[in-house]
Amino acid sequence: MLVKVYGSAVFGVEATTITVEVNIASGIGYHLVGLPDNAVRESSYRIAAALQNNKYKLPGKKIIINMAPADLRKEGSAYDLTFAIGILSASGQIKALNIDQYIIMGELSLDGSLQPIRGALPIAIQAKKEGFKGFILPEQNAREAAIVAGLEVYGVNNITQVINFFDKGLDLERTEINTRETFYNSLDNLEFDFADVKGQESIKRCMEIAAAGGHNIILIGPPGAGKTMLAKRLPTILPPMTLQEALETTKIHSVAGRIRDNVGLMAQRPFRSPHHTISDVALVGGGAYPQPGEISLSHNGVLFLDELPEFKRGVLEVMRQPLEDREVTISRAKFTVTYPSSFMLVASMNPSPGGYFNDPGSPATSSQYEMQRYLSKISGPLLDRIDIHIEVTPVPFEKLSEERKGESSINIRKRVTRAREIQTNRFKEIEHIHYNAQMGPRQIREFCKMDEVSKNLLKTAMERLNLSARAYDRILKVARSIADLEHNENIKADHISEAIQYRSLDREGWLA
Repeated sequence: MLVKVYGSAVFGVEATTITVEVNIASGIGYHLVGLPDNAVRESSYRIAAALQNNKYKLPGKKIIINMAPADLRKEGSAYDLTFAIGILSASGQIKALNIDQYIIMGELSLDGSLQPIRGALPIAIQAKKEGFKGFILPEQNAREAAIVAGLEVYGVNNITQVINFFDKGLDLERTEINTRETFYNSLDNLEFDFADVKGQESIKRCMEIAAAGGHNIILIGPPGAGKTMLAKRLPTILPPMTLQEALETTKIHSVAGRIRDNVGLMAQRPFRSPHHTISDVALVGGGAYPQPGEISLSHNGVLFLDELPEFKRGVLEVMRQPLEDREVTISRAKFTVTYPSSFMLVASMNPSPGGYFNDPGSPATSSQYEMQRYLSKISGPLLDRIDIHIEVTPVPFEKLSEERKGESSINIRKRVTRAREIQTNRFKEIEHIHYNAQMGPRQIREFCKMDEVSKNLLKTAMERLNLSARAYDRILKVARSIADLEHNENIKADHISEAIQYRSLDREGWLA
């Protein structure tokens, strides 16, 4: 008897429906075709044990399972439940007249319980698009899939529940969530807060400007100055995610299997902080079956690279193109996958190999040559993509011991959001540009016009501080963001003056 059951395969952040054809005829053997990988092939052992432990059996006949389209590679263990229900139906052990109305996915344990799967959200989106009535999957993924309105989502713990649903008509508990209500109620549930940071008012101001314009930033300072603490709080002052941004971000984390159990839509901007021993594949994505890397997991959020010079130079270089294009394309012989990667880069580094520089009381000092070699680990083209360089100094005891709290992230976020709204309106006619950091030379000339006083100030600063030519555009972009925070249509001399401070650590200026 031939039965068709439906599953799904995920490529990139999109899903493709897979038709699983199960045919049982006279003879002996278990034949699985349609480009399955090893994890899919091993399903027969899990299915046989799960059925036996739930008082069913794997038929002692010739079983042929075809996964169509047969030219797409299928990977992972999420097809176990699909195969098992198809085999039971084809062998006549259960009746499943409406089985073709559901997408069925789940990894089986030997006792018949279900393990979570990857990519539940893109699978649910595709199922809704193709007109399926429902989606049956492990309970741990149910809230994630229930984000999709108009699709019946049933989270189950054991294969017996699925069998009883089709064979005996017993109801499954439907998972329903109010996506918008849940999302908007979670927007202000911040794990970190700038109010916890003592002192460092100038650095907070700098990070507010970076958030307002979407500028990449590098923090330079000795150990213990608070670089990591500040970086972790940057996502809390970025504008709240829109529903569309949250959906994009959740899809990527779903594909990578990074959604926590029983969590629906991600409401907070992601913060990723990979170790400096990371490989280039882990950073940008890839592998035999391409998976999203850290830069894609940081989409719509922050990627924090602590101790930037300690990263392998080759790893940092592969990040240059995604920083410009806001997406990364991974090519293989038979297919190409594109993952979005629009993130803010926050890097930190010590000012010298020993961690201290120009500090008479420091426990370790470095020579000029050691300094040059240390900083040269960061290439010019990468440094060119970082708009703001700022020095972070240690917080004195008087500030640390203060009882007074600083300004909260919620208040800072309100100013940043207003500045972003100004930029959204400014660039509404320009495709692919949404905030100041994305401006090209043409937009800089149009939106960053200076009066004579500002021009003379910038010219003098570049000559005296020995700033590089690359600093010119960066200063104008940052000045534009400062003006937006103050709701000024034109860039003024004080905006230029403040922006210059955030380039004084440019390569030539730092070693001068």
